[in-house]
Amino acid sequence: MTKAYILIETTVGTSTQVSDVLTNIPDIVNVDAVTGPYDIIAIVSSNDLNSVGDLVTNEIHTIPGIVRTVTCLSIN
Repeated sequence: MTKAYILIETTVGTSTQVSDVLTNIPDIVNVDAVTGPYDIIAIVSSNDLNSVGDLVTNEIHTIPGIVRTVTCLSIN
């Protein structure tokens, strides 16, 4: 399994809606609202690196309200 942390910046006032959509994506195992330069951190657990990339590109980036993401792969 491949684990990744997705740091997500949202437009003002959309964090709750974005979080709700993220929690319904099967490979996302945790969604937390955070303070700092990002608004949400989502934890992804997927089969491999390509699956993580597909998830970010095809499902996360298409959510209205998301401005930018940074994907950090776990090395453990």
